[in-house]
Amino acid sequence: MTMSDTNSGKQNLKQSLDFFDSRLFHDVQLARIFADSKTFADAYPKLSLSDIYAAYEKAQATEAFDLTTFIHQHFVIPDTILLTNDTDKASVKSYIESLWPKLEKQPNNIALCSLLPLSHPYVVPGGRFREIYYWDSYFTSLGLNESGRQDIIQSMILNFIDLQDTLGCIPNGNRSYFNSRSQPPVLGLMVEISLQNFEKNQTEARNQFLKHCVQGLDKEYQFWMHGKERLNADTTAIKRVVKMPNGVCLNRYWDDSTQPRPESYREDIEAAENITAANRADFYRNIRAACESGWDFSSRWLADQDDLSTIQTTHIVPIDLNCLLYKLEMLLSQFYAELFETDLSVKFAEYAQIRSDAINQYLWDEQSCFYYDFDFIQGKKTPIQSLAACLPLFSQIASKQQAKHIALKLKNSFLLEGGLVTTLNDSAQQWDAPNGWAPLQWFAVVGLMNYGFDKLSLKIMNRWMATVEQQFITDNNMMEKYNVQHSQHVAKGGEYEVQHGFGWTNGVALAFYKLLEAHNS
Repeated sequence: MTMSDTNSGKQNLKQSLDFFDSRLFHDVQLARIFADSKTFADAYPKLSLSDIYAAYEKAQATEAFDLTTFIHQHFVIPDTILLTNDTDKASVKSYIESLWPKLEKQPNNIALCSLLPLSHPYVVPGGRFREIYYWDSYFTSLGLNESGRQDIIQSMILNFIDLQDTLGCIPNGNRSYFNSRSQPPVLGLMVEISLQNFEKNQTEARNQFLKHCVQGLDKEYQFWMHGKERLNADTTAIKRVVKMPNGVCLNRYWDDSTQPRPESYREDIEAAENITAANRADFYRNIRAACESGWDFSSRWLADQDDLSTIQTTHIVPIDLNCLLYKLEMLLSQFYAELFETDLSVKFAEYAQIRSDAINQYLWDEQSCFYYDFDFIQGKKTPIQSLAACLPLFSQIASKQQAKHIALKLKNSFLLEGGLVTTLNDSAQQWDAPNGWAPLQWFAVVGLMNYGFDKLSLKIMNRWMATVEQQFITDNNMMEKYNVQHSQHVAKGGEYEVQHGFGWTNGVALAFYKLLEAHNS
């Protein structure tokens, strides 16, 4: 990406953000013209926004003015990506292979709308999700790798680094309204996949790619650690950095903005109706921070699991985020060693050891033998048991004894007829019981295999894939999430209907098929 591309991207970003602050945007979202606020946030203006604003001011003064008509005259309304099994593909595996071209998007250079231009091809999840998503792309890449589409994995990595150069972070997705938050840091995991696909005679190309990626990974690390140097005796947390009681820094999710999300504008305003005006900014920030976690929403972030208004994401030091940052530190240490940057390699290995020790000091509970998030405001662990506890196994932070306890808990409490349930709390939120999600099945299975619990891993994979295949037969589709308690039922909960597509479900399914085939061969 050139300097002019970066400047143009920033200019388009400003115009789009100004649109979200406009009276027109506010009026349309609250008028309920669209059932989903994301629809209008993703719309394309047919004229310059300044011309549309002027037309709106003039038109609304007339007696015959109709807002719905005006919007359809001046904007292109995006379609949902509907993917049904209209082929003769009889199996999940062959159907997924047929989906990749439908979910693939080519480079775009569209201005004056929320979609941020990308220079390389990419894959979207499907349904209402018409753009690339950050942590989704790692799980999607697992399947793309099995399908021989290593080219697009590399393309998506390059896109994320380009977005980072423009925005200062790898955003939640390539929409302007995601500019102030990221998602779980998985770029290093994608780079790991991509590096394995270079041939032995491609040493120079591999090194060039690695150098470019390491710059991006280092920049991502600095994003998460920004503000660390300003922590002192009076300041416990700045942005995404939290100083623990022993002085060591761990991380939390955050968002600089304290406004309703443009893509959920009406929903956020309605959710905040019973919150005092003085507390609404904190509510919006905590909602946004939960979106950065990818777990939007879950009882993990709520003081009262039945009341979204009690969300307190920024109070919480999450297990999964810190394990993924440990993994990032270890990968940077490994990659710098490959590039003969010995001092940097040693530095990041030391960072990783410090983080690992802190995770086990503050997030592991000896009495219940399980990992929990930590509420640093209350100075204690939260009571929520979730699949985030698998990440210390995935990142190989847990001891063998800790892993044994986690495996037993998964087997006895989390494993249901359709796979692993997300938390043990049954709530109205989608990242809770009775729902299961492909990313968490993956983290759990790989984590268990890291410690030799292959039998339990196989049981999880078989139950999850049976659920996916059963739903495929019933609905001719791959789903965003599944009901693992009653696998014949459609998953519910959250802000929108369950989506079809679906990038990360497809990716994990193909990766599980490979693992299962390897076991059976």
